[in-house]
Amino acid sequence: MKMTKLLVLDGISGVPLGMELCEAFKDIGTTVTYADLRKFEAKMFYGIKSAFRKSMNRRENTDSFYHLPKLNEAKFETYIKQEAPTVILVIGFVYKYLTPQLLKKIKQQYNVRLFLYDTDSCNLYSKRREFVFFIETELPVYDEIFSFSKITTRFFKDTRKLNASFLPFGAKKLELPANVSQHIDVLFIGSCDLRRVFLLENIRSKVTVYGDRWSRNYPLMSDELKSRVTDYSVWGGQLYQLLFASKIVLNITRSHFYGAETGVNLRIFEALAAGSFLLTDYCEELAELFVVGEEIEVFRSSGELVEKVEYYLANPEKRLEIARRGHQKFLQLHTWNAKASCLIEKFKS
Repeated sequence: MKMTKLLVLDGISGVPLGMELCEAFKDIGTTVTYADLRKFEAKMFYGIKSAFRKSMNRRENTDSFYHLPKLNEAKFETYIKQEAPTVILVIGFVYKYLTPQLLKKIKQQYNVRLFLYDTDSCNLYSKRREFVFFIETELPVYDEIFSFSKITTRFFKDTRKLNASFLPFGAKKLELPANVSQHIDVLFIGSCDLRRVFLLENIRSKVTVYGDRWSRNYPLMSDELKSRVTDYSVWGGQLYQLLFASKIVLNITRSHFYGAETGVNLRIFEALAAGSFLLTDYCEELAELFVVGEEIEVFRSSGELVEKVEYYLANPEKRLEIARRGHQKFLQLHTWNAKASCLIEKFKS
């Protein structure tokens, strides 16, 4: 069997997911190259061309999705020739950078198997034209789609008749600190969303918030909650230091995720990787991955959120036991190395 030479094309490199997964492939002995799509050469005068074509598109067809990929495709194809991968794994999407037609050409002309790790499709639910473009134009190009969400996987398979599999997120294995001061009662990390604002107001005296887009929503928030916000994104080492220092790590899925009944986002696995006690909103696919009340905790309403925050802050021994079991489940099934091993088997089949 031909040896797998893997190229990871990262379309969401603002998040470290793609780079961490690439490191996991290396750890299990895979020949892999990581490429950040943002770093490739853009089309000449891309900004001017994009603005002009967007204006023309609005005049000619107000119901279509405007699409002008950013990259110089001839130079990107030269890069593919030089790398000569046997498998390409796209993280997130490519349509903002390359035409799906170029991907199809690369797949056929260079005998490359093409896969997608769908990490962001839920973020397109509120962008109808863009979502339709993504599912009709990009998704059919792939040999198989791996999605973070069981509900999204079912949509791809049953509604769109695509080859799709459920592959929940993972996180990297960490060295947990022996002694750490947990001085944060409740930590929430994430961008601002109206559902998140409304829920956090119920525990505003106990929560510490990090993430972007909060200050622009200050008119919707109490003064006390505003005082608890640090308005910038955190990832990597700073993220994990905050998780280590927190008694409760709170996860609240964004409104369109929650509306689609999916809540298995990246923060869940990062929290468990850090050995944190995780309190998250309930969804069925989450309960299929973890034992609620033993490995994680959930809330189904604002009232239950308040009750469980108060209960677990007052009962540290129960909180720590659930955190320990959640960390064990993470180590057994949800490290990036485990996900990478699963993907390699898929690439070979």
